[in-house]
Amino acid sequence: MFEKNLTKKMQDVVLEGRIPAKDVSRAISKPYSTLLRELNPFDTHAKLGAETMFEIVKATHNVAILEFMAREMGYTLMPLEGVVKEKPRTSNRMRGREATM
Repeated sequence: MFEKNLTKKMQDVVLEGRIPAKDVSRAISKPYSTLLRELNPFDTHAKLGAETMFEIVKATHNVAILEFMAREMGYTLMPLEGVVKEKPRTSNRMRGREATM
């Protein structure tokens, strides 16, 4: 059921958002009709891919779907602004040596 809820929420982001759905489809370079099929939770032959979902989030600047996913998994979502960044941790093996790649 989570999958259908997720697709329905993405459908709502696109169809009820501040940006018209046709503009979203142009922004993510996907034909409008294809996008609508992929967003239809009852269409069993078209699926919304993770890459498309990410492109929609970036195009709409609507993170409601990310908040929903985090909540479903017992997490919260916070913007990076104002968050103190931790220094990257290094393993004991890496301390005192330079890593080469």
